Amino acid sequence: MVNVDGQIINANTKNKQLVSLRQHVGIVFQFPESQLFAETVVDDVKFGPLNFGVSDTEATNRAKDALQKVKLPEEFWQKSPFELSGGQMRRVAIAGVLATNPKILILDEPTAGLDPQGRFEMMELFNELHHKEQLTILLVTHQMDDVANYADNVIVMDGGQIVKNGAPVEVFRDTKWLIKHQLGLPKAANFASKLADRGVKFDKMPLDISDLVHQIVNVKDRRPSHE
Repeated sequence: MVNVDGQIINANTKNKQLVSLRQHVGIVFQFPESQLFAETVVDDVKFGPLNFGVSDTEATNRAKDALQKVKLPEEFWQKSPFELSGGQMRRVAIAGVLATNPKILILDEPTAGLDPQGRFEMMELFNELHHKEQLTILLVTHQMDDVANYADNVIVMDGGQIVKNGAPVEVFRDTKWLIKHQLGLPKAANFASKLADRGVKFDKMPLDISDLVHQIVNVKDRRPSHE
């Protein structure tokens, strides 16, 4: 059973009962660019709004607004989406979801197949959408660095059940528990864990590089001088 914005969804929920919900919950599937189909970028992005019954003019305006949000230059809007790079195609697919004006955005492994720079740019885009558009974002991922750097709250599931729920610093605190549940540590936390095994004491588990550097400097400053 799932409670979405006050609406209960379970195995008995009928398809017609989900119509209103679909209008404010958008889903970006893994490799969303594989779902592109229209002749132009704008036509592809405005398909969602048209499907919800808005006028062609309104759908076009929504498409252009969404393409601006994902930072795809206007020079590409009238091109075929299949002429674009893989990263640009993914932005078009995401714009197609944003054009439906969702309140909740569900991301299923949104950085799959991207290089480190592409992954960073994509996560920064979602982070900006979260803060500027006030979107609630649910991120499904195995990338622990993305969890550490962007998540406010973490839910760990195992065998279809919730086994832990809390802030990233709480979830990543128990290294042995993470290994037991086949989860890794963020790179910064993994490095800090190895230093801790060598006797370095941290005030708290650093989850990103800047926090790691800050704490290492503090540890060094706390050591007594031997003049």
